[in-house]
Amino acid sequence: MDLLLYLCAGRGGRQREMKIDRIMIAAPKSGSGKTLITCALLQALKEQGQQVFAYKCGPDYIDPMFHQKVIGVPSKNLDTFFTGEEGTRRLFLRDRKEGDFAVLEGVMGLFDGLGGVKEEGSSYHLAQVTKTPIILVVDAKGMGRSLVPLLSGFQQYDRGHFIQGVILNRISKSYYEILKPILEAELQADILGYFGEHKELAFENRHLGLKMPGEVADFQKKILLAAEELKKTVSLEKILQIAAGAEELPGRAEEFIGGGKSQSSLEGGNVPKAGNTPETARPVIAVARDEAFCFYYEDNLRLLEECGAKIKYFSPLHDKRLPKGCCGILIGGGYPELFAERLGSNTKMAGVLREAVQDKMPIVAECGGFLYLQTALLDAEGRRYAMAGVLPSSGYDTGKAVRFGYVELEEKESSFLPAGERIKGHEFHYFDSTDNGSDCLAIKPVTGRQYPCVMAGEDHWLGFPHLYYPSNPAFAKRFVEKACRYRDRKGGTHA
Repeated sequence: MDLLLYLCAGRGGRQREMKIDRIMIAAPKSGSGKTLITCALLQALKEQGQQVFAYKCGPDYIDPMFHQKVIGVPSKNLDTFFTGEEGTRRLFLRDRKEGDFAVLEGVMGLFDGLGGVKEEGSSYHLAQVTKTPIILVVDAKGMGRSLVPLLSGFQQYDRGHFIQGVILNRISKSYYEILKPILEAELQADILGYFGEHKELAFENRHLGLKMPGEVADFQKKILLAAEELKKTVSLEKILQIAAGAEELPGRAEEFIGGGKSQSSLEGGNVPKAGNTPETARPVIAVARDEAFCFYYEDNLRLLEECGAKIKYFSPLHDKRLPKGCCGILIGGGYPELFAERLGSNTKMAGVLREAVQDKMPIVAECGGFLYLQTALLDAEGRRYAMAGVLPSSGYDTGKAVRFGYVELEEKESSFLPAGERIKGHEFHYFDSTDNGSDCLAIKPVTGRQYPCVMAGEDHWLGFPHLYYPSNPAFAKRFVEKACRYRDRKGGTHA
């Protein structure tokens, strides 16, 4: 599936240049403090009056939530494995305008891509594709002159010369002042400053990454303090200069602000197109969104809307019924295990979901959503919690990562995907199920290893993999088509 057809109004669109000031915050390894420094920088830029937007490299759901909490607008994922070089660049440019300031947060180590061994999917690959200058955040605790060969090695491997500055993290002012002249004498990148070790500002972790921003006590206070500290110890002036030095990016006019709403790849079928269809004619897809279910790619939801769907949110934790008029259901990932007792006690919602599935309302559920549809969930101590009971299987805590990393998925019998086509996604979960499904084949992109997964059919796609719809927009199109058919079968309404 050609993502470019989805993103462009036509292959002959008018070319123009776009100047967007931008930087990437990257690091030599995970756990270096990228997210805290990214959030502090976003806050500092916002206070300066910058029109700042944030992006996350890779399939991470949680870091974009932190970005959004700081700047108040959704942060988007950019992933060269999911959408290729040209498609990723177009997604980055989409809706941007002159004067915007973009901050991209890297993933893992700067050069760590597919399987940790490929360039594709890495922060560096994204910097190449978007021509974005890199500021390297280095955890300097317990290091001295060893920083020279470390940083020198990164610079030598940086064949595109994107690394333009360095921030030393978890280091004292006095030691920084000793190291700075040594590093600057031997390295070509600017040493932009340091960030001390502030344990009171650090974000806590759990098995899938950082705890969500809503769980961080005094989040806004912490971000304000972190931004103040950053302004004292890091040169924002030099960061602005580096960002302003980013090259102009060529693209079609449709990619920029107000554009990108073409349906050229989504023609056919009975899908009403957003923008030229009355609101009442658009099929409603109910999306679960609350404390337990919050892992969604913004571009997935946007693509559903551009295929003609109207999104209405509901809470499996708090609500007793689905949104009025809905004719499709999407339950994303999250942490149902943290709310298992409350989810199980909401028997009204469980009953409504069972009735909807029995009535063949189309439903897509991923990872945490898939676990919620099980009959029961067993925690690490063996305690059993009732779930929605849509599926006869049970979920259980394994105490370790079951599957991790990127996958490509193809259906054994075509339903949500055209025959022979694949959609890309990823898996990362500690829970497993007594029945993971076998209607799709998952293929690991580096090793080629394959395994069966997902319960898929004409009206359902249920399994652990998280999907990225723009990697094959036909999935979103068919989901909306199925919702349209359900609505028509029910006479246009469903309560």
